[in-house]
Amino acid sequence: MHNAVDHVVEAYGLGSGPWTITPVTRGALGRIWRLAGDGRRWAVKEMLFGCDEEQVRREAALRDAGERLGIASPRLFANRDGTHVSTLPAQVGGTCVKVYDWVDGSGADPARPEILTWVGRTLALLHIAGAGASGAPHPWYERCPDASDWESLCRKIRGHGLPWSERLEELADGRARELARFVTPAGRTGLVMSHLDVQPQNVLVGPAGPVLIDWDNAGPVSPERELASVVYAWSGANSDSARRLVRAYVDAGGPGAIRSLDAFSMLFATSLNYVQVQAEAAVDPEKTAEQRAFGDQQVRRSLDAVPDPTALAGLVKELESEWGD
Repeated sequence: MHNAVDHVVEAYGLGSGPWTITPVTRGALGRIWRLAGDGRRWAVKEMLFGCDEEQVRREAALRDAGERLGIASPRLFANRDGTHVSTLPAQVGGTCVKVYDWVDGSGADPARPEILTWVGRTLALLHIAGAGASGAPHPWYERCPDASDWESLCRKIRGHGLPWSERLEELADGRARELARFVTPAGRTGLVMSHLDVQPQNVLVGPAGPVLIDWDNAGPVSPERELASVVYAWSGANSDSARRLVRAYVDAGGPGAIRSLDAFSMLFATSLNYVQVQAEAAVDPEKTAEQRAFGDQQVRRSLDAVPDPTALAGLVKELESEWGD
């Protein structure tokens, strides 16, 4: 990206510089760089696996609709051609980039009651802004690996000497089968366009309050399924934290309700899919060493975060009174 600065600056008409660009963080889909010059700063997101321009249009439209309802988020800039994604020349990598306002802030603390209230209200506003969505949710949110997929993956992993290989096989033979029973396609009525990744790492708290970042996954979703996923991301199965988030969601007019374990279908699907994808990457000889190392790290973390359906069944009962009927 250091060699691509001039191309980014030209594509977005940012000014004359001089420019500095610094790597900040790496996520599953992209790497964030801080671009600075002329007394201003931008976040440049380098998309590591390509970019769907239609999805970026959904991202921009939802982000703008959310802003009109009071959701703070960094601006997604259009380039000189009026689009929100630019492809760099092949000689400097050929990757897709997006440019945002730079946001100063620290990570959101899920233990803070006011943050949980903000998350619940913000999710409700997203669902209101995105009401009436058409199209089907992406298969990532509605399907998960079956027994043959896990068997194939475990065969690939064996012999690589990875410290988590036994845990992966235990997951495949146990909890993965249990969670898969709840993974089904959502009904096609009542869908909303939403963020789909409202997790603690995607909320920064700055001087003016919380800011929601990383809208890359924006798409159609069942509101109760996203609500259930967000509750888990911010509270685990802690009933007090979950209740505070849910009350803020309900008070703000959110349409979703968690009435059974079926509401956690999206959570179960994405949790299992993420383990599978990152485990595949960790042993893929066609990936770069950096990508394999990232996959290895993510498998270690995600195996610890696979949901416990028994604990969540208890949480569903704890939240029954929040739906008012």
